[in-house]
Amino acid sequence: MQADVIMYSTRFCPYCMRARKLLKNKNIEYQEIFIGMNRTLREEMEQKSGRTSVPQIFINGQAIGGYDDIAQLNIDGQLDTLLIKEK
Repeated sequence: MQADVIMYSTRFCPYCMRARKLLKNKNIEYQEIFIGMNRTLREEMEQKSGRTSVPQIFINGQAIGGYDDIAQLNIDGQLDTLLIKEK
């Protein structure tokens, strides 16, 4: 069973696009929350992640960071381990 993956993003952010591509290429299902100009959603993302930039990616509620962070986890072989949902 796959872990719960949530990504806060904006539609045309280059790093968001790269994160979408990485997730798609790995066949990872995820919920995407478009914050756009929605101040409430942006504040929610900032409170949960402690960061102001997009994307912000969470796996099973754990803040992973942005595209560079998830890409590094993938390169290091740690992303697949994080994606296994514990029963």
